[in-house]
Amino acid sequence: MKTTLESKKSTQSAQNHSIHDVIIAGAGPVGLFLACELALAKCSVLILEKAENPHSPLKQLPFGMRGLSAPTIEALYRRGLLKELELTKRLKDPHGAPSSIQEAQLRRPGGHFAGIQFQYDNIDASQWGHRLPNSMDPSLLSELEEFESVLARRAEALGVEIKRGLAITGFQQTEDGVTVQSGEQSFKSQWFVGCDGSRSVVRKAGGFEFAGTEPEFTGYSAQLDIADPEKLNPGRNVTPRGMYFQSQPGYLILQDFDAGAFHHTKKPATLEHVQEVARRISDTDVTISALHIVTTWTDRSRQATSYRNGRILLAGDAAHIHSPLGGQGLNLGLGDAMNLGWKLAAIVQNKAPEGLLESYHAERYPIGAQVLDWSRAQVAIMRPDPHARALNAIVRDLINTRDGATYFAGRVWGIFTHYNLGGGHPLAGYSVPNFEFEDGTRIGELMHDGQGILLDFDMNASLETLANEYGGRIKYVPGRAKEQLGLSTVLIRPDGIVAWASDNKPDAQSIRKAAASWFVR
Repeated sequence: MKTTLESKKSTQSAQNHSIHDVIIAGAGPVGLFLACELALAKCSVLILEKAENPHSPLKQLPFGMRGLSAPTIEALYRRGLLKELELTKRLKDPHGAPSSIQEAQLRRPGGHFAGIQFQYDNIDASQWGHRLPNSMDPSLLSELEEFESVLARRAEALGVEIKRGLAITGFQQTEDGVTVQSGEQSFKSQWFVGCDGSRSVVRKAGGFEFAGTEPEFTGYSAQLDIADPEKLNPGRNVTPRGMYFQSQPGYLILQDFDAGAFHHTKKPATLEHVQEVARRISDTDVTISALHIVTTWTDRSRQATSYRNGRILLAGDAAHIHSPLGGQGLNLGLGDAMNLGWKLAAIVQNKAPEGLLESYHAERYPIGAQVLDWSRAQVAIMRPDPHARALNAIVRDLINTRDGATYFAGRVWGIFTHYNLGGGHPLAGYSVPNFEFEDGTRIGELMHDGQGILLDFDMNASLETLANEYGGRIKYVPGRAKEQLGLSTVLIRPDGIVAWASDNKPDAQSIRKAAASWFVR
């Protein structure tokens, strides 16, 4: 396959003769995290980013805040990155007094579905049997700019090369590798991954079908001055004409159900236009005296029908886009990176069992489809019509029950994330519980090196010999845990997913059979 976006003469092309294992398009959180995973496994990685400056005013505003869900928090913890996010240490209660994260969490809403909030103190976490009391907090806030900076520092420390100001202008794929162009420069690699966002050049030029649904609204995120802010209610307000959200004075989010018409015009949103939309949605005569920054977005929901085309792969918004309602986009993309990183590294190193890379699409596509439907369902009950209002009232009643709040929290926080690994133990396909050993060590702390783990609660010496058969791909970890959930042995993939588990003394053949899908001896 040959793809070229910009014609050029070969004599003008400045060639980069080094061949990387993987080139990644995009130095956002997904591209950076994927690079970290690959470099942790000793792959050579190059990131090409079209923006010269990683800093953006939008990343520093309240809409630059991102909610991190349980799978993301666990992934960061398992790689030793969670402690570097300073904002998680600075949560305060509503009165400004320093408090623990847990206390602060309990004093605020845990999240929302279509603007309908569920409360922390109405959640019954005991229903999530595979989560132990010492698990990481299931939801945390992070500043996007700080988050990217943490990932960039880690990537560079691991040897990742990041080149900024280089937009992808073309690429050619052969059976042996990929040549990527940026203007007159070209770079070679074995694999090429598009992490270049919703308008992905890699996806558009790489022959990927992008199927889905068209938008129903235009969203606006704005930093502005309001002459009479008291005319707008604080918080999230769903009205008969749309939605407005005033998180704090000077910051406003709007949803106008115009089928995405204004966003598609690609016209700049003027003060007069934003004021007209704000007045119509809020049914007030609120006055905007100054408009500093504004961006628009929609609820268009599309997903690549395949995440791979030969040696080209997609992750993050390049593979799926949807409304930012509920803030699940970043978490979905980081989940792609965590799932893909160790598998692609095994392919690069010729240490992958047959079909390993195919499991990336097989596992992540259904998760993406669920998030897109979750987004569509929210839009469906936010429409400014009587049918939506009737559904909204029913969901509001459900979310205010203890079981309802627990269900919605489990979906929003990613607690229910599960890969269908084909029968076996009920824990298989879920994130491994954060087992704590008798010496105080937790299993997540033993996963910083990105290896698989054979966890042996019965301390059967023969299992250490078995783990050693895999040449360092599987680490043997014996020891008693404070809460073992009735388990005897657990095989954990490098991404923290339980590949296999047993409540009884296992035989070596059962473990080898389970490991065959993920590791080679």
